Parts: sequence; structure tokens; C-alpha cells
Amino acid sequence: MGSTGNRGRPVQEHQDAVAQLLAQNLRSRTQERSLEAAAGRILAGDVRAPGSLPPFANSQMDGYAVRSTDLGSTDLDSGGAAVELAVAAAIPAGAPAPGLAPGTAAPIMTGAMLPEGADAVVPIERAVPDTFYPHPEGEAVSLPGSVPAGQFVRSRGSDIAAGDVALAAGTRLGAAQLGLLAALGIPAASVRAPLRVLLLSTGDEVVEPGRPLAPGQIHDANTTLLAVSLREAGAEVIRSRILADSPGDFLAALREDLSRHPVDLILTSGGISKGAYEVVRLALAADGVEFISVAMQPGGPQGIGTVDGVPFLGFPGNPVSALVSFEVFLRPALSALTGLPAPRRVLTALLAEEALSPAGKLQVRRGQYDAGTVALVGGPGSHLIHALAASNALVLVPEETERLPAGSEVTVWLLE
Repeated sequence: MGSTGNRGRPVQEHQDAVAQLLAQNLRSRTQERSLEAAAGRILAGDVRAPGSLPPFANSQMDGYAVRSTDLGSTDLDSGGAAVELAVAAAIPAGAPAPGLAPGTAAPIMTGAMLPEGADAVVPIERAVPDTFYPHPEGEAVSLPGSVPAGQFVRSRGSDIAAGDVALAAGTRLGAAQLGLLAALGIPAASVRAPLRVLLLSTGDEVVEPGRPLAPGQIHDANTTLLAVSLREAGAEVIRSRILADSPGDFLAALREDLSRHPVDLILTSGGISKGAYEVVRLALAADGVEFISVAMQPGGPQGIGTVDGVPFLGFPGNPVSALVSFEVFLRPALSALTGLPAPRRVLTALLAEEALSPAGKLQVRRGQYDAGTVALVGGPGSHLIHALAASNALVLVPEETERLPAGSEVTVWLLE
């Protein structure tokens, strides 16, 4: 995985390690989903049009289907004399069209099939009379004598021809893309399967929200914070729960979960630092999982490796550290490997106040961005979840910078 050095592993190096850890599974697993269920997912392979769109030549508007040669001039608006043609049977949308006899004009509705022999449509507004009814079949209609072939005709395959690539692999499926598949008669799509996550929080001091706190206990924010972040990023949280600070019990519970729930990633929060009661580190170090320090504040302690062949990531236990770890390491990996979620919008902003940062570490502060300026919200502490909730951006202070005066340019990631 690389050396960490005195200041910790460089952030970019750990980002690459996380992406490499996940890459082997995420690109290969696909699933078939109905069109509505595929919304927001990434197409797994090219989709070719099984037929043409439109599937037949049809009228672009309400009017008369005609043979352009019956109307003389082929130059639009050339001022040719009007021509009278006999009115043929009307052609509604959704019905087969009989052939058009020479010297006749068939009333045709928007989207209706162009009859064999016809090659143009004259809008009803340019006909005399300029209404269809009452207008019995066989009576004459006066049409302008300057209609080029192809006028107001949607030719077969003019949108897409049968066999052409309709959507390329890697396309994010939104309303327009799924509408195209539906128009082609395709009822489902093969998409990249979402990341399946086993999410575990640790600590004897951690209690589920809604339960009373005993002395020394806190409510668990990380499960909610990370589960929602994962789901917003297109992942599926297969199971989540809190495990106590016993390495043996933790490992047994983890392996029980793995035996019952196929997952692509084990993600834990807490228990990975250098303290005496770090349950995740104590339970998994012997399995070859690395517990390291990354040159970042907050979120320095990180765990990475595999457990029984399943990729494992360990995030710190403080809520802000956990979220920053997700945003800096896991979310970008998912974007790169699966196409979901879309990368955070990155902007340059002017700092509203001075910022101090530890030497050699990427500091990730919380901020409120507005109209090109970003104000820091709260301090650098990793426990300040109220400040996190009041922020709409992460503010990045580079590793080589220890002080940024007010007015300095900084990089921000918008969280909205």
C-alpha cells in the first residue's frame, strides 16, 4: 500500500489505494432493471436500436399528404399557381395508410403514417378551405403549387436507424435516455450494479438514537450519516448495526454478517486509532488489514484491506471525520468506477476569514459558500457535527499551507 512517512500517507496515494481496492468488483457486476427502476444508474453496455425511429415515414403536422409532382414547382414559396386535388380518405394517427392515388390529397394528422406514393405534407393552414370538416371525400381542395419533396415529413429512421448505437456503455440513465429506450420498445436495461455495503459502527459508548443515554454514552450519528451518504451516492446498505468493544465478539459478528449477506464492501466507523480499546484494529490487524495515518485533518486514521476476501475500509469514529473520509476517499472512487455519483462541483472561492492549518496535512474545513466567497463554519474539530449540518461546502487547505489570510483563494467542494 505504500509508506506512510512521519506525516502520514499522502491523500492522493490513499485515494488511489481505495479505488484500486474496489475496482476488481464494481465494474464486473451488472443487473437488469426495468426502465423506471434503472433511473439514475449507469448503463453496463452499448444498446443498439432494434428498429428505426420513427419506424415509418409520418406527418410532422396536420395537413394534406400529397405527391409533390402533382403540385408542380419544387421550390418552396416560389409563388406557383394553386392546384386543385381531389380529397382522398383521411389518415388518422395509429392507423395503416392506404396508397395515395395520383391527383389526390389525403387529410393526415400529426404522427400519422405517410401513404405510399406521397412524399410531402401541405399544412392545413395553407389549404383552401383551411379546415378538414365538413370536407367530404372526393371534393376538391386547393393547395399551393410550390411544395418540395420531403416537406413536413419525418422520414423512417431520421431519428435513429435500426442497428445504430442508441446509448453507449457508461451513460447515466435519466429521463431522456430512458424515454429513448422506451420509444425503441426496450422494457429494461442492463446497468452497473450498485455497491453493496455492510456498515458497522463500533463502541460500548454508542447508543442508537431514541434510546436513553447512560453516563459516558453518546447517540450514534455515524450510521445515519454514512448510510444516507452511501444511498445518495447510489450504493445499497445491505445491513447496518452497532457492535460492542470486544475484538472477539466483533470478529464473530462480522463473519456472521458476511456469511448471510453478500457484500462488496465492509465499512466501519470508529475503533481504528492507536488507543488501548480500538476494537476494529485489534480484531482485524491479524487478518492483514492495514491501519495507517493519512496526511489529512480531520480523518487521519484510516483502515484498508480485505476481510475474508471482501474489501474493507475503516473510517474514524468522530462524525465529521467519518463524513470527510467518505467525501475524500470513498465517494470519488465510486464516481470513477461506477459513474455514480456525479463528482462534487469544485469551485474557487475567496476566504472570508483567516484559516490556520497543521503543516504537512490537507485540512478539510466546513464552510458556507455564497456568491464566490466562503465563510468557515465552526472550528477544525472533528466532533462539530452542528457546524457540519450548517455547511454547504468543504474547504480544502493544501498540505503545504499553514496560514491563509482572509481574501485568499481556496478550493471548495459544494455539498449541495
